[in-house]
Amino acid sequence: MQSLEAIKAFRLKKLEILRESGIDPYPAVSKFVLTGIKTVLENFKKFVSAKKLTGVAGRILAKREHGGSAFLDISDGTGKIQIFLGKDKIGEKSFQLFSSAADIGDFIAVSGKCFYTKRKAMTIEAKEWQMLAKTILPLPEKWHGLQDIEERFRKRYLDILMNPEVKERFLMRSGLLAALRAALGEDGFVEVETPVLQPLYGGALAEPFKTRHRMLAMDMYLRIAPELYLKRLLAAGFGKVYEIGKNFRNEGLDATHNPEFTTIELYEAYRDAEYLREFAWKLLKKIILKSFGKKSFKFEGNLIKLPAKIPTVPFWQVLERYALIPQIEKISVDDLTLRARQFGINPEPEETKEKIADEIFKKIARPKMIQPVYVVNYPIAMSPLAKNLPGSKELVDRFQLIIGGIELINGFSELNDPGEQTRRFLGQEEQRAKHDKEAHPMDEEFVEMLGYGMPPAAGLGMSIDRLTMLLTDTQNIKEAILFPTMKPKE
Repeated sequence: MQSLEAIKAFRLKKLEILRESGIDPYPAVSKFVLTGIKTVLENFKKFVSAKKLTGVAGRILAKREHGGSAFLDISDGTGKIQIFLGKDKIGEKSFQLFSSAADIGDFIAVSGKCFYTKRKAMTIEAKEWQMLAKTILPLPEKWHGLQDIEERFRKRYLDILMNPEVKERFLMRSGLLAALRAALGEDGFVEVETPVLQPLYGGALAEPFKTRHRMLAMDMYLRIAPELYLKRLLAAGFGKVYEIGKNFRNEGLDATHNPEFTTIELYEAYRDAEYLREFAWKLLKKIILKSFGKKSFKFEGNLIKLPAKIPTVPFWQVLERYALIPQIEKISVDDLTLRARQFGINPEPEETKEKIADEIFKKIARPKMIQPVYVVNYPIAMSPLAKNLPGSKELVDRFQLIIGGIELINGFSELNDPGEQTRRFLGQEEQRAKHDKEAHPMDEEFVEMLGYGMPPAAGLGMSIDRLTMLLTDTQNIKEAILFPTMKPKE
């Protein structure tokens, strides 16, 4: 087997053959009028009947030579078609140049007439060919096994090229975004854009990425959520707004977390969490039915069914049911820390009871929740931006949608009391003083906005990456992100 360097050297010689023949191996555009391969395939009988020259271009995926002729398969991303090159049709000099200089992986254009072979294969008989981009490195024959998984993510362009199912996954992801936009547009939602580079991060409990703006001589942050800016738009009179975009959190990487991720956040004025739970589920069902045409899908070997209405279960009750901790709502921090350690969780000394409970929830309870369920009624310390549950000083009107053991949606009735919001932020500042890097910072401008008045509203965030995982039965978030965060090869 030849080494990669030997193959590269051989192909570089072929590159020189082209140049010595007076051919530009990297022209700006084809000299032929081109038609997309998909269009040619869909209208092939018409092209055959027309008996006119048809121009197509694409990458050579297969090459079979037989004496004075060659059959190629080329693909332009929309489809694949067979090309026939005959020495008597394109001329001996041109055929010899193709034979000596063209490789699998090269981009070429051909002009010729469409015909059916004896086996009824749709084929173009080339009258002329043109090199569009000469490749120096060979395409991998296949990607398989764990030994190649890191390389697949680093060289996603090859992964997509060699594995059709990967391309289909990202086409589905694109379709999901289009369906979301269409459905929200029909419902009167307005798509907006808010800052990604922010002077003060907020909208979630997470550690940010920090940078320095040279001209303004100030620290800035990549946003962890667009929430606080979208709420400003509610105060400005926008009744229904949403944003699809990137967020960044300086956290660990695992099967469901990537430091750079995509969400949709939406807010509707004069609504509460109960309404938004129903709205979100109707929206999801509409998208899933459009994608699959059925009320169920498979994920990790489980058949996920789409019920007419999703059940709800309180947060503390989830922990009692799945982590088997009785009366967890009343348990002390020390006792909960001990139980956490029994689960293989090692809380920091300054961690609150609610944060420890959340860690137990994520590791022990959530993976067991396969069918769609809303977890509701969260502790106030975990939700500094959510409105209190009516009649409760300890719980907030918040929900999370869990499907297949994955948190897909987080939402709540939005806190719009400036005094209460100030108290919540001050409580978070106390946690920050105890070195909690995920505590929410004080945002005085946001509190000022609330002072001018924000209508009652409900909002939610949904992970596009995790939705793609669920609907394509993908177990790692890296498989659902085109270019996931990777450490460079040493």
